[in-house]
Amino acid sequence: MAKGKVKKKTAKPRFSKSSLTLSPKNKVLLGSFLFLFGLALLMAFVSFLFTWQADQSTLSQLGNREVETQNLLSKFGAGISNFFIYEGFGLPAFAIAVLTMITGIYFFFNLNKKALQRFWFWGILVMIWLSVFLGFFASSSSLLGGTIGFEMNDYLQDYLGFTGTLLLLTFLMIVYLVVRLKITPEKIFTSFRKTKNAVTDDFKAAASVSEEIKRSKEETSEEDEEPELIKEPVPLKPETPTVTPEKVIIRSEENPDDVEMEVETAVEEEVEDNLSKKLVEDYGEFDPTLELKNYQFPTLELLKDYNANGGGITIDQEELEENKNRIVDTLKNYKIDIAQIKATVGPTVTLYEIIPEAGIRISKIKSLEDDIALSLSALGIRIIAPIPGKGTIGIEVPNKKSSIVSMRSVIASPKFQHAEMELPMALGKTISNETFVVDLAKMPHLLMAGATGQGKSVGLNAILTSLLYSKHPAEVKFILVDPKKVELTLFNKIERHYLAKLPDTEEAIITDNTKVINTLNSLCIEMDNRYELLKEAMVRNIKEYNTKFKARKLNPENGHKFLPYIVLVVDEFADLIMTAGKEVETPIARLAQLARAIGIHLIIATQRPSVNVITGIIKANFPARIAFRVTSKIDSRTILDSQGADQLIGKGDMLFTQGNTLLRLQCAFVDTPEVDKITEFIGSQKAYPDAHHLPEYSGEESGTGLDIDVSERDKLFREAAEVIVMAQQGSASLLQRKLKLGYNRAGRIIDQLEAAGVVGPFEGSKARQVLIQDLESLNQLLNEE
Repeated sequence: MAKGKVKKKTAKPRFSKSSLTLSPKNKVLLGSFLFLFGLALLMAFVSFLFTWQADQSTLSQLGNREVETQNLLSKFGAGISNFFIYEGFGLPAFAIAVLTMITGIYFFFNLNKKALQRFWFWGILVMIWLSVFLGFFASSSSLLGGTIGFEMNDYLQDYLGFTGTLLLLTFLMIVYLVVRLKITPEKIFTSFRKTKNAVTDDFKAAASVSEEIKRSKEETSEEDEEPELIKEPVPLKPETPTVTPEKVIIRSEENPDDVEMEVETAVEEEVEDNLSKKLVEDYGEFDPTLELKNYQFPTLELLKDYNANGGGITIDQEELEENKNRIVDTLKNYKIDIAQIKATVGPTVTLYEIIPEAGIRISKIKSLEDDIALSLSALGIRIIAPIPGKGTIGIEVPNKKSSIVSMRSVIASPKFQHAEMELPMALGKTISNETFVVDLAKMPHLLMAGATGQGKSVGLNAILTSLLYSKHPAEVKFILVDPKKVELTLFNKIERHYLAKLPDTEEAIITDNTKVINTLNSLCIEMDNRYELLKEAMVRNIKEYNTKFKARKLNPENGHKFLPYIVLVVDEFADLIMTAGKEVETPIARLAQLARAIGIHLIIATQRPSVNVITGIIKANFPARIAFRVTSKIDSRTILDSQGADQLIGKGDMLFTQGNTLLRLQCAFVDTPEVDKITEFIGSQKAYPDAHHLPEYSGEESGTGLDIDVSERDKLFREAAEVIVMAQQGSASLLQRKLKLGYNRAGRIIDQLEAAGVVGPFEGSKARQVLIQDLESLNQLLNEE
């Protein structure tokens, strides 16, 4: 099925643990029952207080229908009230009825159950405390504390005495007041002061009012003309204001000739949430795909179907039976009996799962790897002892006739079509012939290694093809680094759709090592800029940021914009390390450590997985790794931290790990003509005016001999100059280490030192020449400026 439009993700309903598995209807029924049952308990308990003596003699005959009780709820009320009050906790047992009613209300209205748990916990504790406390006043079991309260009180007094029991209860009461009611001495004193101040203020106010009344009476006695009109002071009425949204005009009714006073009030700004809701209601959510709204995703017809003419997995029963017998015979030669064996046929490898007899050591079977390979006459036998989560031992044997896993079959699979992932990648199929789809955003970076011709470049094409089939050009951008200049050139056709590059560069596919360094450092600037946007938006990752931006809660005038994912693909990392070294490794390591939250993900491939290429810093930040066939066990340990990659059979056979167990896959095959058709299909459609531009970056090679204004120099300029002169080594990395600076700031200081004549011009990967020999000459040079 062709994919013609972006699929909308449907959010799965989430249920809290406290709601269990009850449907809304069942919650209402359960809540109603609990509330009415609690109400019945309350009525029975109240009635029991007046009828318990009369009903006491009938409690042993509750099963007799002829016996009558005086409780409001008859025999049920008399029995359950006697159990909870007389034989239980006494009067505090009313808490059980109240708590049951509250529980019913919580279930009926589907309220938060955490508060309900607190009600029950503290309610039961208070009930027990009151029962023990009331037991003080009962000579034997009675309605006050019940049998439990009396017995517990009696038990405590036997061991603690009357005073000790009283002190224990007092302490428990303090615990309840402090922990539950949050009553502390500070709060008591504070409230007491407030009350005292309030009373004092009231007395003062009353005194001032009485004084005012007395004064007004004296004035009234002096003026006898209109005594009735002056009994109560007439307030000056600045009422009847004419209110407008911005102005209030006050007219005085006492003096008609008085000048009107106009009071202008500031209009309160709309709250951001309300404003964003109004914008969404008026214009809808922001759609990043609107500029290319007619964009069509590539169709499945562009991919070749290798299984159309019966090219799928063929099960050769004779081969399976022959391999099984040889495995069993080989193990029997070493006195290893097998209880059970099972075969799972995959595209290129068959997994034989064996369960040995009891008492057989797994390490003994593991050591027979070469012997089993010799008996089967097969290349690439791999033993998994044991298979994680299964309790069996696996023996992977290559098929004599392997089948191709086409890119079309994995793209068309439901697992990929309905994958709710940010950056879904269909890598291939497992031994059980299931499509394997992973999310690059969760990895968050991928390291690939493999010898020449083992499928590494095809794997990169499969990853890029997966993203082209799943993400709109507005949602993801690629930065492609191809030192070999031939592997990724086909993607030039989609430059204005999917690629990102530095401004003022002609080709989007980066082949020059100098441009690689500039691009990596530009990505670091982009990373820092994005983190600033996330900080201002008060979100934690790119997904939350884009969701907030789509909801129009972020103002573009403040620099906010929709952030696409950026995927950096490096086809041959070893060549970059050999030519550029630390200048490449430093920004790569920085991006790998920090860029995962802001949507920048790295895919690095190399055919030489040696320790000087894949260093410890690189490996630590690349938990997801893919290993195609390598030539030695040392290379396998370097890329996977374990053996196995040296026993693969090539042609796309690979091992995938994401920090836990190894998974063997057959990589999906996408040929060059297929990639050409896909890029041609996308490139022929309407595109953006230009490729996505990264922030500008000027490297050390752009340093000029022109003088830089002394006032514009960095605050650490002199200190940096002293470090360079003392070390006689002019490099930005030295300033980074000694002064703990970022790469960009250290590069600017180096340019300033060059303009001041302290260091020489840029000389490629070498450190700059230091032109000043000692600190005295440096001070003389700087003082002359």
